[in-house]
Amino acid sequence: MGIQVLPEFRPKCWVNVECPDEDDFNYLTQELHVPAEFLSDIADSDERPRIEHEDDWQLTILRIPVESSTAAVPYSTVPLGIIVKERCIISVCYKKSQMLPDFINHLKRKNISIRNEADFITRLIYSSAVWFLKYLKLIYVEVSAAEMALERSVKNEDLLRLMRLQKSLVYFSTSIRGNEAMLGRMRVTNRRLEVDPDLEEDVVIELRQAYNTVKIYSDIMGSTMEAYGSIISNNLNTVMKRMTSISIVLMVPTLIASLYGMNVELLFSDKSWAFSAILVFSLSLSVIVFYFFRRIKWF
Repeated sequence: MGIQVLPEFRPKCWVNVECPDEDDFNYLTQELHVPAEFLSDIADSDERPRIEHEDDWQLTILRIPVESSTAAVPYSTVPLGIIVKERCIISVCYKKSQMLPDFINHLKRKNISIRNEADFITRLIYSSAVWFLKYLKLIYVEVSAAEMALERSVKNEDLLRLMRLQKSLVYFSTSIRGNEAMLGRMRVTNRRLEVDPDLEEDVVIELRQAYNTVKIYSDIMGSTMEAYGSIISNNLNTVMKRMTSISIVLMVPTLIASLYGMNVELLFSDKSWAFSAILVFSLSLSVIVFYFFRRIKWF
């Protein structure tokens, strides 16, 4: 028989807690006697995947993907704690995620029975790998959109968008490797508990696929940002070259006007046509300089 929703706590059940408040904390520590240190460790957003024991309790921490609420990092990972004792399994996550509701629906839909805590944790790792791949598809869509925007116009905002997505990939890569190492440690720690070998093999395959996908996307984004960074630098050099050319073209008539603006006697100063001749001569020199720069492709 698969998973069922119980109206109240019973021995050997699964207690799922998301975004616990003070009442949840008190219930876990006072009614179920969960070590408060375990809950504090899970609350640490930087906690790495690991296994810890205290008396008869076992804490297993995984990292699962979530959509971030901050614009700095669109997708991130958070700790998911699985606290196990003979009488129950308790999962605690301090952030809302799409993975856990989907995991519950999957167990119900497939009518999957949980054999033991090792089987439960293995299935959670498998679900996390699946969701890593789902979010990676969304990241790929955003990367493609950012690249198309950069092809039309190279803007800092689009490059910053790629940089934020690259941060998400770094978090994903670290978390996937941590979950993979966690799976290996769990094999040694829970040797006495039976886990479906096919399920275990599927988990390893999904984790490796997710990690390879992250690596490919990271390489693509790294090369893309480097290429567009070079384009921006080249565009800046082109603009500076044009501005310099314009300054030189304008400098010619300015120099002549400055010389003839001096309060001394100069050539043709007594001629009525001097102003027109000097103006035509200055413009002619500017046109010559302009065509010279066009010839060497400075314009």
